[in-house]
Amino acid sequence: MDPLVLQRLNAARAGRKAAVLVTDLGDGGNRLVLEGETATDALGTEIAARLRSGKSGLFEVEGQSIFLNVHLPPPRIVVIGAVHISQALYPMAALAGYDLSIIDPRTAFATPERFEGADLSADWPEDALKVRPLDAYTAVVAVTHDPKIDDHPIAEALKAGCFYIGALGSRKTHAKRVERLKAEGFGDGDIARISAPIGLDIGASSPAEIAVAILADIIQAFRRRDLKETGTALA
Repeated sequence: MDPLVLQRLNAARAGRKAAVLVTDLGDGGNRLVLEGETATDALGTEIAARLRSGKSGLFEVEGQSIFLNVHLPPPRIVVIGAVHISQALYPMAALAGYDLSIIDPRTAFATPERFEGADLSADWPEDALKVRPLDAYTAVVAVTHDPKIDDHPIAEALKAGCFYIGALGSRKTHAKRVERLKAEGFGDGDIARISAPIGLDIGASSPAEIAVAILADIIQAFRRRDLKETGTALA
């Protein structure tokens, strides 16, 4: 592999950015395409599709055999609130291949006994997210019902372009949340990205069922996420 290509790939991994290593099997040449650099030609369309699926593989175009090696940052879920829903969601997320961390400053809820083995933080979200910032490969699930805890990470998720943002609460609760977000300068387009009431509408009622609905919503959002398609910049 070209050392410059390897350098760019390592930088993409460190920055949690998706990339595809494009290798011409005819001459062995390779180049790197970062997410957002795909074009609208046949190869660019194929790269965009593989960025969505995360699957590497062979692609034939104009008589060339090209191998597309996809490198996606591992998707993760940040749950705001160490509640019963979080207890059910944690093992489900692991089975689906998602890293999950839980943030809740309420020490009575955020205990190792309730979340054995989980990545658990009893800090305020404002502090916890400084240590491990949100990004486009993160889903944020806000389930405390407390604006003092939920509002900041929701706002940060909108700014970071998280692929999923969900918030627990009734439509009336969300309407008040919308008012607060608009007061902070967020527009209708931003706020429309929030899944509220949270999760797919499957009629869930118990904490476990709500967790299923949330995880299904997250998986759907991840697999159908929009990828920016601009001019190709292959190097």
